[in-house]
Amino acid sequence: MKNKLISIVQQNDQDFISLTDMVRGEEGSDHIRNWMRNRNTVEFLGLWESLNNPNFKPVEFDTFRKQAGLNSFNLTPKKWIEATNAIGLISKSGRYGGTYAHKDLAFEFGLWISPMFKLLLIKEYQRLKEIESNQYNLEWNVKRILTKMNYQIHTDAVKDCILPDRNYEKDKEWLVYAEEADLLNVVLFNCTAKDWRDANPEHAKKGLNIRDFASINELVVLANLESLNSILIRNNIDKTERFSQLKGIATLQKKALDEKDFLKTLKKISDDVYINYSGKKNLNEESN
Repeated sequence: MKNKLISIVQQNDQDFISLTDMVRGEEGSDHIRNWMRNRNTVEFLGLWESLNNPNFKPVEFDTFRKQAGLNSFNLTPKKWIEATNAIGLISKSGRYGGTYAHKDLAFEFGLWISPMFKLLLIKEYQRLKEIESNQYNLEWNVKRILTKMNYQIHTDAVKDCILPDRNYEKDKEWLVYAEEADLLNVVLFNCTAKDWRDANPEHAKKGLNIRDFASINELVVLANLESLNSILIRNNIDKTERFSQLKGIATLQKKALDEKDFLKTLKKISDDVYINYSGKKNLNEESN
């Protein structure tokens, strides 16, 4: 924003924005100290800590509050943190050091600099959060592309090892490929493509299929299954045995992935809506 590079770090899953970067090149440390010695700032910091920090020391805060506004009063981030056990500010030393504030406090500091600065800061922060919140959408699409690439490898193996003794016409060959795809569909989703299309005619009309609604973890497992199935085909393992092996592997892999990252178990409903089918709860509803 306005040619400023402002760092954001995370602590306890909360975003902290660099106040030092916000006023870099403008006597930054003086700006921060002047902001903190303001009575309104001290009261705001104390109120925020009271609401968010069970270990906040109110007696020490009250001492600062009474002194705020006096010409002799001086308050630094480090002094505030050490005296009150505050968590809203972070004072870091070293090459990438400086003063970082929880976003609530950083926005207030931005307003103190100027109303326009605060608005620009909030706008840029919201833009970054939108990008961040969409990372699973991006990852989902990457995984979907990966499974499509592996399907090409998989169907090549079917053509090389299952079809040579048969003289299917082109559309009949596709049916054989689809049967192999359905083997994986049943292994992972317990549903054939046709069953899914019959149950979801509106989605099917749009050219969507069961894999378009899989979770990220399911797509990861599917990509692994497609690669493994192509190897089993080349090793002349019959379909019954392949189904048994793949089913066991799918169960183990999905369980391991789901336990590692809950967010990636969410199934995609649209470009920005995911749902946890196991809990039957829409994330948007949960946040309301």
